[in-house]
Amino acid sequence: MRLTNLDRQLYPNGVTKGDVVDYYRRVAPAILPYLRDRAVTLFRAPSGVAARAWYQTNCPGVPPSGRLAEVRGFRMCVIDDVDDLVWAAQLGTIEFHPFLVRVGAAEPDWLVLDLDPGDPAGMAECCDVALALRERLPASAWVKTSGSLGLHVLVPVAGMTFDETKAWARELAEDVPGVVTTQRRDARAGNVLVDWLQNDPTRSIVAPWSLRATAWPTVSAPVSWQEVETRGPLVFDWRTAAARLPE
Repeated sequence: MRLTNLDRQLYPNGVTKGDVVDYYRRVAPAILPYLRDRAVTLFRAPSGVAARAWYQTNCPGVPPSGRLAEVRGFRMCVIDDVDDLVWAAQLGTIEFHPFLVRVGAAEPDWLVLDLDPGDPAGMAECCDVALALRERLPASAWVKTSGSLGLHVLVPVAGMTFDETKAWARELAEDVPGVVTTQRRDARAGNVLVDWLQNDPTRSIVAPWSLRATAWPTVSAPVSWQEVETRGPLVFDWRTAAARLPE
């Protein structure tokens, strides 16, 4: 595979396209299980995160594996292996957003609760909400940072439809005191939105270990419940996240 413009700066702090390619090579064993055999939306910023960027639904070509997925009239990328991952990074992909359902399947693998704080609420308040949700969830539930301001709580599911996971997510959200479950901005100030609408066949979510197109190269990183209990800042960039990779 021919890689070009590896010295192009993609982040204001000097992180280059070559750095992004190297990061995705390093985290490939961790991120690929969440991308493989799924349609993936690419968030591309080939000229840098401060320039024009967009969500790419129609795949800009064909990955090296040759896999595409037809989803509601779109030809979407399927990122199955490290060559596919590097190919996407070569195109200036910063973020990977897989669907909650595998190619050819109808039922989701995950229930997702997206915790998004409204200023002046922040990560500490998101941690409180995540811990309240944990009391209502099976032991298999786990959590990751959004890579921005909030947290994502995920629950593996099997044999449930999207209607069922969405209804369960809404029930969970409405059962936690003091949170917001509406998208209205006037209701969100100082509160944590628990977005249950993510549980829809048309929605995708940023993958664990994906970079984010923020001013600093942060990562959507899995964290332990013990770390959530500390109510710490829980912000990881491309270096600190890579250092957390499983052995």
